[in-house]
This record gives sequence, C-alpha cells and structure tokens, in this order.
Amino acid sequence: MAGSNGKQKTARDMILSLGLIMIAAWVIYLFVPHEDRAPDVKRVDYRVELLTARRAASYPVAAPEGLPGTWKATSVRFKGDAFDAWHLGFHAPDGEYVTIEQSTQRRSQFIDEASQGSTETEVTEQIGGRTWTRYTGGRYDALVLKGADGSTTVVAGTGGFGQLSTMAGALKLA
Repeated sequence: MAGSNGKQKTARDMILSLGLIMIAAWVIYLFVPHEDRAPDVKRVDYRVELLTARRAASYPVAAPEGLPGTWKATSVRFKGDAFDAWHLGFHAPDGEYVTIEQSTQRRSQFIDEASQGSTETEVTEQIGGRTWTRYTGGRYDALVLKGADGSTTVVAGTGGFGQLSTMAGALKLA
C-alpha cells in the first residue's frame, strides 16, 4: 500500500500549488491598476487654425458658434496646398463623433471621402437658412452643403441626424 500514499501526496501537492497560484493571481489583480471607464477625451483649441484658414481659404470657412461646452473639439487641421481642406472634429455630449469638412476638391470625390462612403438621398433639410442634403449608408451619416463658390461643406459623424443638424445649425461661415 505504499504506492497509494505517494499518489495521495501528489494530488495534495497539486491542489496546494493550484491554491497558491490562485492567491497570487488575486493579489496581482488587486494591485495592478485597471480603468473601467472610457478615457477622458482631450479638448483642443482651434482658434489659431480657424483664423489661418479663414485668411487663406478661397471660401468662407465654417466653425460652430454657441455650442454647449459639452461638445469638445478634438481635432483640427487646414491644408492650403490640398484644395484648401478644412477639418474640425468634435466629441459630442453622448460620446459620438461629429466632423466638419470643407474643401474645393472635386465634389463627388470629396463627399465620398468626408462621409466615408455614404450615398446621397433625396431628403433635404433647411438648417440656418441653407439647404443641406442627407447622405447615408457609409460609416458616417452626413449633411452636405454645396457652395456656389465651388466649395463643399460636409457635416458627418457617427451620431444621428439630430446631432448633425445641431452642428450644421451652429455653423457660421466667415
């Protein structure tokens, strides 16, 4: 019966080892920092880029005025050498993303890129005295304003048309 005592000892050692491993894993879990909430989105100041774009662009550059502070500007750029391309991105209060894109690039190509593949619908909206056309079906929904000066303004994002309309209504062209 000496053989069965050795098997009991091996099983007991395995159970003790497993217990020690579980305790060590629990201690490591307690002391390793982990964050359960989404990271805070950093706000950017776009005033300098906006002034630069408004001086350099061949069209009136759009930026929102009067949006609540819960809308955070997160990205901005102006590329004068690339069709006077203006971009201003926002983190909406509910966590969705809304972007303003403007350019003098060929309209169909620019709208496809700015709306991430959305297609034109026959639905239009009067917002701020201007007629915007809805685009759907791509990664973003979008509202498009075709300027008489050859520019195109696209308000696009992951939020619904309510958010897009809010942004479009807040835009001031200067």
